[in-house]
Amino acid sequence: MRAEVLGLRLTTGIRVPCLVHGDADAKPVLLLHAWGESRRSFDRLVPLLTDFRVYAPDLRGQGDAEKPEHGYSLVEQADDAAAILDALGIHRAFVLGSSSGGYVAQQLAIAYPGRVAALVLVGSPLSLRGRTAFADEVATLQDPVDENWVRNSLAWFPLLHAVPTWFIEDRVRDGLRMPAHAWKLILNGLRTATPPTEFGTILAPTLILWGAHDGVLPRRHQEALAARISGAVLKVYPGVGHLVLWECPDQVAADTIAFLSSLG
Repeated sequence: MRAEVLGLRLTTGIRVPCLVHGDADAKPVLLLHAWGESRRSFDRLVPLLTDFRVYAPDLRGQGDAEKPEHGYSLVEQADDAAAILDALGIHRAFVLGSSSGGYVAQQLAIAYPGRVAALVLVGSPLSLRGRTAFADEVATLQDPVDENWVRNSLAWFPLLHAVPTWFIEDRVRDGLRMPAHAWKLILNGLRTATPPTEFGTILAPTLILWGAHDGVLPRRHQEALAARISGAVLKVYPGVGHLVLWECPDQVAADTIAFLSSLG
């Protein structure tokens, strides 16, 4: 299938690249990557979503997107996501968010309910409020960000399944593309935000995919998230850690296709 990367100028004031893959007349799916990653973290997922027109942007401060000194609150990150849909000329799309990208997706679904046809939340939080276990470490970062620090940071999320070396190395490159201020401000925007489902209601049909051995997001939080979204489906992956997208992209693709196709 034909793929291309478009340069998008957003009404929120920044320019971001966006991978576009799939038939032009297929239903659109917007992919939102995790903190510290880029659109390339979906490289093993995108080719599997053959029934859809897939859009995978780099988000503010990450990948090859512009990296301003401001605009990193959760609300502003969701505004960027809506502006990406605007720039692509898409009124309404399915949205899949990985890890913190799923937090942005929740905010998008509440702030712009008419834009989100359905949600797939992959290892995504109920809440990131407060200081995380590694916030103090991130706060000490200076430019240029050290490669060893980026490599060591991957150990925050232990992998229980084999992941290709090339994919790991690409995530290291993602981390090195980010200046220190982006690392800090994105994390701060996530952990200071009011959790979306505490102040709003997600109306979109929602599938929640979670690894049973996630050491970051407890099961009770995933069950609470599912309970707050009417009709949400929670699917637990045995023997999988926090990085569901990294560990089992084939299963994520299969469950995403089955869920979205079931919506008609």
